[in-house]
Amino acid sequence: MRLPSPLYAILDRSVARGRDLPALLEAVLAGGGRLVQLREKTMPLAELFPLARKLARRCREAGALFVVNDRADLALAADAGGLHVGQDDLPALEARRLLRPGMILGVSTHDEAQARRAVADGADYVAVGSIFPTATKAGFQLGARSDPAGPVGGPGPSRRDRRHHRRQCAGGARGGRRRCRRHFRDLRGPRP
Repeated sequence: MRLPSPLYAILDRSVARGRDLPALLEAVLAGGGRLVQLREKTMPLAELFPLARKLARRCREAGALFVVNDRADLALAADAGGLHVGQDDLPALEARRLLRPGMILGVSTHDEAQARRAVADGADYVAVGSIFPTATKAGFQLGARSDPAGPVGGPGPSRRDRRHHRRQCAGGARGGRRRCRRHFRDLRGPRP
């Protein structure tokens, strides 16, 4: 499966610094983003459901794919285009059984075995990380590959994706560019 955008925007109040999520969504859409996830861990469902429904509707109008984090019930009720689950959430195999035909399923993974299991259980894409320390993921630890098999689920990143990745890493913290190159080389695997 090819995702609709190389940019995967995650709307999360915990890192939005008080900014309104619908306004952030408008900025993402105006910037060309076509893949948006709502990640909300603490909002009561009575508030979260109308927000998710509003964001899902706006994404559909803009031709963007809207994904809900963790909550299959909310993804279905809000008419989202997909669901993203983590290792401590509903197992991917069970989540896939609940989703309507055409909905995508993403799974957060932390090593190659988890990524392969996610794909076998019906994931349309896997998220790998964390790559860099983040305040939203306690206990950050940079993962390491045990073999040069390349990325799970495809032949590797396109030339455009590689350029995009390098541009994103160029402005990182001290040593970030070298770290990004090394990470990208590890993801790419050996050259044919």
